[in-house]
Order: sequence, then structure tokens, then C-alpha cells
Amino acid sequence: MAYLIAIANEKGGVAKTTTAVSLGAALVEAGQSVLLVDLDPQANLSMAVGVEPVPSPRSMMSVFQDSGSLHEHVVETGIPGLDIIPAAFDLGMAERFLPIRNGYEALLRRYLRSSSWKYDTILLDCPPFLGALTVNALAAADMLIMPTQAEYFSVSALRTMMGLIRKVRNEHNPQLLYRLLLTMYDRRNRIHRTLAEQLRVTFGNGVLETVIEVDTRLRESAIAGLPIIYHSPHSRSALQYRALSQEILAYVKETSAEPA
Repeated sequence: MAYLIAIANEKGGVAKTTTAVSLGAALVEAGQSVLLVDLDPQANLSMAVGVEPVPSPRSMMSVFQDSGSLHEHVVETGIPGLDIIPAAFDLGMAERFLPIRNGYEALLRRYLRSSSWKYDTILLDCPPFLGALTVNALAAADMLIMPTQAEYFSVSALRTMMGLIRKVRNEHNPQLLYRLLLTMYDRRNRIHRTLAEQLRVTFGNGVLETVIEVDTRLRESAIAGLPIIYHSPHSRSALQYRALSQEILAYVKETSAEPA
């Protein structure tokens, strides 16, 4: 069964989409087959892999409207082993019609868990707000990765995220795990170093060892429409996302080997 990872944070601009596409590509390079699921009406993840964000029978909006098999919505990205269920701007309407459906929080979990997937990992890229789409992702996921800058407003947003995690665990997904990922980190910045240390003291093992530092190559890769490990394979951020993929794979292997 595929391992489901949601990538979410209430705070925007913390590299959620960059992490989804970069981690996905690094996992593929490591031998995994990966499905990206774009749950953000801005559709940045879809654009990052060259898929136009236009309403389509193969978009996430169509999935939530119960239109056909989920497998029919998968689009190849051009990178072997990396596929996507894309989003379009009409996905924002899901925030209005999903909450009026009974048990809407479990829709995505039911779609993803009941399907026979060829993928090893499914990455769910969430919008920068905590609505019905994000709740669906957390209810479906095995793990939540929260990209977090070592900045005051980003760290402050974690309070709301932790509240949502508790709610989802209590009501929908008691096995949900979470990990913080420090992104856009500048080791020369004293405030960054101080807040990063505070996060590690507060959350302990809940903070991933891998840190994603500031790198202009990441911005360039978005313009190029390629994951960083293809756009600039020897760049610092490419090496760090490869390290992140190995850390995630090691964790999944370790927990999967534990006795029930």
C-alpha cells in the first residue's frame, strides 16, 4: 500500500509546493514511484510539473465530484515514475460544497485507500489555509510534513496547525504522525539559528534532521518547470532534498518493520 504524506501549513510562502515537487522527484530518483496530488486551487504544483491549471475531467475538482475512477485522473509529468492528479482554479469551490456532504472529511481517504495503486508514495500538496481540502488530506495521510521557516509568523502559525492535528487525530485519523521541516533557512541569520534551536527543544524528534536552506536555484527551477534535482542536480538544495528523501525512507522502513 502506498505511504501517504500530506504537506501543509496554514502559513503561505514556506515552500510547501517546492517541497512536494522536490521531495517527489528525489524519491523517484531513489527508486520510488510517486503520485503527486494537487489540493491547492492556485495549482502551483501542477504548473511546477508542466500541467496547465485549467478545468478538466482529470482534475482534483472532478475527483471530489465523484466523476469516474480516481485512476482516470492521473496525468504523467514527463518524468518517469512521477505522476500527478492536477488541480485547477475551480478547486476553490470544493471549500463550499464539501462541508455540506456527510462524512466529507473522509472522502479523500476513501478514494486513496480503496484504490489499488502502483505507487510507493503519494504526496498531497495542501492550500495555505485550514479548510475542507486540508482536513481531507490530514484525514487520509500517514504523515504530515509541515514546512516551517525560522521566522516569527511561521512559527506562530504552528499553534493553529497543532490544534488541527489534535482534532483530526481525535475525530478521523488517530495514527496521523507529523514532522516539521525547516525551510528557507539562513545559517548566517542569528534569529534563524535561535528559532530553529527553540523548535528542536520544543518538538524534539518532531523536527526533521534535514534542513532546506535558502537557494536561488529553487526559484529558477520553478521557472524552468523542473524539480530542483533535474534543473540543478548538484546544487545545495538538490542535495538537501535528496537527504530529506533518504530520511523519510529510513523512517518509513523503520516504522514498517516494527511489530504490531
